[in-house]
Amino acid sequence: MSIYQQAGKIPSKRHVVFRQDNGNLYHEELFGTEGFAGMSSLVYHLYPPTMVKEHGQAYSVRPEVAIEDNLQARSYLGYDIEPNSDYIKSRKTLFVNDDMTIGLAAPSKSLTEYFFKNADADEMIFVHKGSGMLKTMYGHINFEYGDYLIIPRGTVYQLHFTTHDNKLLIVESHGPIETPTRYRNNYGQFLEHSPFCERDFKLPQGLETIDEQGDFLIQIKKRGLIYPYVYENHPFDVVGWDGYCYPYAFSIFNFEPITGRIHMPPPIHQTFQGKNFVICSFVPRLYDYHPDAIPAPYHHSNIDSDELLYYVDGDFMSRNNIQKGQITLHPGGIPHGPHPGAIERSIGKPATNELAVMIDPFNPVKITKEAMNYELKDYYQSWLSKKPETV
Repeated sequence: MSIYQQAGKIPSKRHVVFRQDNGNLYHEELFGTEGFAGMSSLVYHLYPPTMVKEHGQAYSVRPEVAIEDNLQARSYLGYDIEPNSDYIKSRKTLFVNDDMTIGLAAPSKSLTEYFFKNADADEMIFVHKGSGMLKTMYGHINFEYGDYLIIPRGTVYQLHFTTHDNKLLIVESHGPIETPTRYRNNYGQFLEHSPFCERDFKLPQGLETIDEQGDFLIQIKKRGLIYPYVYENHPFDVVGWDGYCYPYAFSIFNFEPITGRIHMPPPIHQTFQGKNFVICSFVPRLYDYHPDAIPAPYHHSNIDSDELLYYVDGDFMSRNNIQKGQITLHPGGIPHGPHPGAIERSIGKPATNELAVMIDPFNPVKITKEAMNYELKDYYQSWLSKKPETV
């Protein structure tokens, strides 16, 4: 996040003596996800962040791939994922490539019995249902329906829900998840034509220094394995920090749509960029205002990327019979477009009330065995005016 933040107590300069009231040194940690060249924060702990008491046997959460190569339009009923009280077990990976994973989760309880740390990937957690608080060493962030939570890799966190029926869309990225470069100037400030600005972001608040020692279990994910680590001190023992690397939240309802006289292409909806993928937000907006405009999207050949669309709410104008939590996958290599009747229905309409999240991976995704449990088998035939009879 290209906004400098400072919280708690920090010394006047970096890497200098900084003592506690009892004379002991505070323990400085440089936290960044791209070595010493990317955005980072300096964090000051009561105790060294290295005090491991024991570690358990690692176990695999690597997804099993069912379809390596796909050239078929597919759809999945994401709301059919069973709730699970354990946060890690609730996370189901549906799609994967070398850059990212895409999955869903339905945690029915707060993550309080342990802490979670993804040492593999930055996370984007979209809150479709539920509310609560993201807790980290930087402070807390309150979240609710429609929020994107962006959590840099290596961040130790807990999710405290105030609800039991929670639905999450989760993207894990092996590169940083950022706001689009074209919306920022050379200094990192959002430009006037950006669909959001600095005021729209929820940043960590209420830094709480927890001075506790005992057995603190952190479940660490690395290369598809979970490593149970027990630390001697509470991971949120931070007295102060400053820098540019920290979790934050952005509400899809704060995305200000860009409109025009004729239909605008999908890049106008872009909200985040990652390594070889983009994330877009489709939100309620006025339709095109040319007198002969066709508001529905034109058929297009997405040759260079797959397209995954996660349906959140409202009436999605280009699709028929779509449910909340449904995911469509339109693979790179074949054209796709509005369902039958959608183009005619859109003509003359003043606005759309759709709400959806689109993820475009530039490298093809593989489909996991987990995803096959929720697939609508005949979706690829849904553009036919009359479905063929089965033999």
